[in-house]
This record gives sequence, structure tokens and C-alpha cells, in this order.
Amino acid sequence: MVGALIAPSPTSAIRYLATKCINYHRAGGWFMPWGSNRCQQIHSFDEPLAKKLDANNIVFAVHIPLPNTEMSPWFQYMLAVLQFDIAFKMNNQIGNKPNHAPLCVEDDVTITIDAGLAYRDDLISEWTAKCHSVEQRPLRCIFAFPKMYENEGRFYHCEPIPFMELGSVAHKYFLINLRLPVNNTVNVGIGEIKDIQIVGIHQNGGFTKVWISMKTVFSPWIFGATVWYWRRISLMARPPVLLEKVIFVLGTSMTFLNMPVEWLSLGFEWTWMLLFEDIQQGVFYSTLFCFWIIFCGEHLMVSALYLFLKRSFLHTFLKVMQFISTIPLGTKSEESAVSVLVAGWADSVRLICSPHFDLSER
Repeated sequence: MVGALIAPSPTSAIRYLATKCINYHRAGGWFMPWGSNRCQQIHSFDEPLAKKLDANNIVFAVHIPLPNTEMSPWFQYMLAVLQFDIAFKMNNQIGNKPNHAPLCVEDDVTITIDAGLAYRDDLISEWTAKCHSVEQRPLRCIFAFPKMYENEGRFYHCEPIPFMELGSVAHKYFLINLRLPVNNTVNVGIGEIKDIQIVGIHQNGGFTKVWISMKTVFSPWIFGATVWYWRRISLMARPPVLLEKVIFVLGTSMTFLNMPVEWLSLGFEWTWMLLFEDIQQGVFYSTLFCFWIIFCGEHLMVSALYLFLKRSFLHTFLKVMQFISTIPLGTKSEESAVSVLVAGWADSVRLICSPHFDLSER
């Protein structure tokens, strides 16, 4: 309730349009889309300058975050998703499926991306490389019109492509450089790419503050309740039963789930925090699942025993009423009937108390 009233939305998504930088000599280094050291740019591939360039001379640059803002460790993590804007051309289509139908799905194309990520903590220092990789991603697009010349220039509808995930946002500024290398075998049949957009998703700082504060407040109480419960169980004369042990394990797993280790991630670059959170949730939900299985099993056993006793006593009661209504008093038949009833009661008690008594057979 406190989180619902105070905390903002858990995540934010920001769309970044990649800047097309020119790399004449195909050299390394980092290309900045804006600022004093920004790269030489083109705004569209239809410009005269762009027509003189090769696809390998283009570097798509994205600065995260937007100008006059900065990232924070309170964001906890950051996801990036690629969105390609691809125009239809008869001589440069996605894939090689000749199709004049009004709906064509291209799902057998792979795009190769040469990606680099760098970071810095102020606006004047040099960029420090964080990672570099050449990745392949499936490109799935739909063209909602017949593939004819009059439909040239219309755009494909392409699915977003997962790009990267950072488990810790320990720096203020990030720079992404993307290259789409082209040769006889790489990035062939991917269409005419007009623009690349990156959608950055991160956890809101305000939500993180409320979330960690609540874990910090409630975690000691849960730990104390678990310790008190097990101490009370240990003071009993009998050993703890299975259900009591499972309740203790459930309390321990809940304490482990609510450990506010996120405070330490604010000062250290722990990239494995997402994995650790998955482990916490996995342990808790596995324990909760085991608890419900054991609890339901115990409940079914008790219910089955109660049902058997209810039917047994009802059956005996009906026999008593039958004998009372049909047998005259003061005869030997009455004595034999009573002996039969006593024998039936003894058989029922003996059956219930027997170590081989199995409810599943009843």
C-alpha cells in the first residue's frame, strides 16, 4: 500500500535516434553524436554526400542519456532494444521471397551488428571502452503492401531486436557505436536501412528508493519473527513435525528475498545483481511451492480420516436404530444383537488404530 501511494512507475523507456556519423578511413575510436567533439554527420542517406559513401563508412552513434541529463546508480539496470526503420526498394528487398500478396512476412534474415559501448563520468574526459562485440540477430519484418514499384519508399514493420542489458548503472554517461559491416556474405538482403532507433529502459530512481527502504524496514521484522517462531518450536517436548520445518524454511527464504543488498550496489559496480535477484526469487518461490504441496497433503490426510470416521459412526448408528426398532426387549436376540454391535465397534477401532491402516483404500 505504501509503495502504491508513494512510489512512481517502476520503469521508464526513452527512445534515442541514432546519429549517422561518417568514418572515412574506417578507423577505430568513438564517435560522439553531439557536443564539442561531435562527428561529421549526415541526416539522410538521400543527401548527395551520402551517395558517395559506402555502407562501411557509416557509424550509428547514440549517447545515453539525452543532453543535460545523466544516469544514476539508483536506476539499478538498463536494457537497450534496437528498432530498424527499413524502406522497401524493388532492387534492395529484405530476403529473397518474390511475393505480390498484400502481406509478406520476412523471418529468415540475420543481421550482423558490430557494437561497442563506452562510458565516462563527466563531459570532458575521454571515453573508456566497456565492451565490444560482433553480434548476429534475427530480423523479422512484415511488409503490408504488394511488392511493386508503386510501393517503393513504404516502410517495413520490423520487430524490436534485443540489444544489451546492463546489470548495474555505475556511470553517468554511456556511448553506443553501431556498425553494419557489408560484404559478399554479411548483411546481404537486409533492405535499405534509413534509421536506427534505440529504446533504453531503466528502473526509476524514485521507485528504487521506496523499494529499498521498504525492504530495509521489513527485513529485520521478518528475520526476528522467523527466529522467534523456531525458538518456540524448539522449546516443545516433541520434535518438530514436517509442516513446522517447512514453515521455518519458508520464513528463512523470505528473509533471504528481502535482504536489502541493493544498498551495496549503489557504491560498487556489481554487474551480477540481476542474477542475484533471480536467485533470490527462485529460492523463495521454490520454497513456497514445496510448502503448499506439504500443507495440502497434510490437509487431505486429515480430511480423509475425518470422512472415514464420519461414515463409520453413521453406519453403526443406523445399525443400532435398526436393532432397536426390530428386536423385542428382554430376549436372547437382544443380547446377540448387542454383541454384534460391540464386535462391529471393536473392528472399527482396531482397523483405525492398525499401523497398516491406509486411507486410500477407503
